[in-house]
Amino acid sequence: MIGYTFAVLAVLASGAPALAQHRHPGGHSPYAGFERRPIKALSDQQIADLENGRGMGLALAAELNGYPGPLHVLEHADALGLSPSQKSRVAELYAAMKAETIGIGSRLIEQERSLDRLFSSGTITPAALEDAMATIGATQAKLRGAHLEYHLSTRNILTPEQTAVYNGLRGYSAR
Repeated sequence: MIGYTFAVLAVLASGAPALAQHRHPGGHSPYAGFERRPIKALSDQQIADLENGRGMGLALAAELNGYPGPLHVLEHADALGLSPSQKSRVAELYAAMKAETIGIGSRLIEQERSLDRLFSSGTITPAALEDAMATIGATQAKLRGAHLEYHLSTRNILTPEQTAVYNGLRGYSAR
């Protein structure tokens, strides 16, 4: 362990000049002010997005590859020429997505709050960190998966022509 610690310190010391060159203009960290956040790792906007079931770019793999999300399909319902049945089905998907992702988002906020408390209280241990990361990672994966699944389900409601129109309305170039 002593050899490992010495090796780590040697690497850090040799990199100190390089690290000094990466200071933020004015000598401040780009994280200055974040220490006042209630949950250091989450901005107020991220918390609001999680509390409200917003996608936060989690479904870009779907969205940008021709799998529209239910909210944006509803926003463009008239331009897409959705039938009453399609509109109803997409609205049901959107409501289900919100209900599911708000619950997952709330869990993620609480998990991040717990991790923050472990660090702020000085009670963090390697085992506690590993447990927290496994829990947070699983929740993040579940949240992203939920958003992606609703994009998949939404595309199954649309015709290929409606999907093409949607992509055009959103400004996506043809692949």
